[in-house]
Amino acid sequence: MNQAARRIGRTLALVLPVVLVLSGTLAVTRVPWAAPNAESQVLTASSDAASSQARARAPHEVLRDKLLTELQEKNPGVALTHLQEATNGRPSLARYCVDIARVLGQAAVAKYHSAKKAQAYSRPVCDTSYASGVSQGH
Repeated sequence: MNQAARRIGRTLALVLPVVLVLSGTLAVTRVPWAAPNAESQVLTASSDAASSQARARAPHEVLRDKLLTELQEKNPGVALTHLQEATNGRPSLARYCVDIARVLGQAAVAKYHSAKKAQAYSRPVCDTSYASGVSQGH
């Protein structure tokens, strides 16, 4: 009797963790990574792309890319205003403000092919970083 109980205990000790892991894994096979309404993006537990999709981009990188898109679609003034609003609303982004403003200045020169026209959109955001970017882009 004692030997049978021991065998059952060993079997449960080996099987139970596997069952728990599999049931937990199967419970999260449908996870939308892009947006709440992105039904098409589904990640399965065995996907090789899981590690690359799971890494979120840093907030300052997302902000930089968004502002560069705004600069191209609208103008640098709009992007600089939104940069100021973002850093005021989220102080943790302030340490990236100088770099983002400099990149915006360089992108403005590339868009207009003129440092003078790019400089016309200058705003007092992050000291003179936008102007520094304009001069680097020229």
